[in-house]
Amino acid sequence: MRCLSAATSAPASAGKKAWRRCAATPSSKACDYAPADVVTQFEKESGYKVEVTLSNNEEMISKLRATGGAGFDLAQPSQDRITGPQQEFGIYKAMDVSKLKADLFIGSMLDATKKNTTLDGKVYGVPHIWGTEGLVVNTKLTKMNDYTDLCRADVKGKVSMRLKRPTLISFAFAAGKDPFALYNNPTAYTALMEDVAKTLTACKGNVKFYWDNKDQLLNGMRAGEVVGALMWDTGGWKLNSEDADIKFIAPKSGATGWIDTFAIPAKGRNDEAAYAWINFNMRPEIAARVAKSAGNFTASKGADQLMEGKLKAQFAESFNDAALKNIKWYPAVPAGLEAIEGRILDRIKAAN
Repeated sequence: MRCLSAATSAPASAGKKAWRRCAATPSSKACDYAPADVVTQFEKESGYKVEVTLSNNEEMISKLRATGGAGFDLAQPSQDRITGPQQEFGIYKAMDVSKLKADLFIGSMLDATKKNTTLDGKVYGVPHIWGTEGLVVNTKLTKMNDYTDLCRADVKGKVSMRLKRPTLISFAFAAGKDPFALYNNPTAYTALMEDVAKTLTACKGNVKFYWDNKDQLLNGMRAGEVVGALMWDTGGWKLNSEDADIKFIAPKSGATGWIDTFAIPAKGRNDEAAYAWINFNMRPEIAARVAKSAGNFTASKGADQLMEGKLKAQFAESFNDAALKNIKWYPAVPAGLEAIEGRILDRIKAAN
């Protein structure tokens, strides 16, 4: 029997970037990025048997490291978890992009992912599932179009955000800077984060609470205690399903975006099956079913038009073509960067 040992991804919760991963075992249950009906159709069309199991990003990298990249024919790490592990452990093999049906992908997303997963001129990943973070706004109570609107005087005590690195990144872009361009310049990056810290410290009086728990923020928005927040897209769409006045807005300076990819392990034994699975999943009618299962959209061009019901309309309202092209995709994080950000966040937290 021909077999595709697929390492597929699954979202941890609505709107939150997934850290669970599927790795292959014969007895496992198909996860959200590989719903059972999609697996069944692929098996019937291709003749391959797909095996799927759950793992997490760190465990998957650890397993591939231990085996030198063996055990799976396909993996789905996030795009910022490819070049670093590849440089250090050599756990992936370069992709043969000629075997991919590039016209099935959203062009800007494919280009961004290829750029962020390229090492020594070779591409190691292409996009599959994605999500963003931007503004969730109660449009009946206020209007906002960029992150800095959370710091306006008229919304004092009525906004929320996380004290996490995405907030630093978002406010850097809102200031007209490109933090990703400074990733490999610790001195310049630190200086930029210092400037962002000043903005966020001055903004503390506007913050009703710094949210850690999704439900805390959703309930604050529902009650009208919070009129604007920095949050995930699917959280905003969930609220919009309950109250049409609450909307997820892609900020003027760009929503920040994460992407879970397709990558091929270094010692995968069935590359042809892996490429067949990738191309199958990028077909719009298949991708729409995967998106429904996962709760996030895919990199398949046109799949959003095949989505059913409210989510399709919400996506269209939040992301026109310009907003989609303006998403700031997270690149790989260099060593030491999060330590810089941690010090900045601690300083903001401690400030009066």
